[in-house]
Amino acid sequence: MTRIEFIIFHNVILKSMTDIAKIVEIVGSSEKGWSEAIQAALDEANKTIKGITGLEVTDKMAKVDPNSGQIVEYRAGVKIAFGVEH
Repeated sequence: MTRIEFIIFHNVILKSMTDIAKIVEIVGSSEKGWSEAIQAALDEANKTIKGITGLEVTDKMAKVDPNSGQIVEYRAGVKIAFGVEH
């Protein structure tokens, strides 16, 4: 009989204790908004990481133009989760 356990780690579901997820942290940026900054981080991660299973937004920041007082760049810190093959 096979016993399967489900573990939730930052919204990433692993099938059992033998499954391993690796987490990397990156920052994405955009001039349009935080959603676009998050997507930019994911797009960049997808270039080199295969099997991404989820992400967690850990921080939202913005760069402000001191003269206009307007946001000129949105930044999002994200943790990207992906399975490790063994």
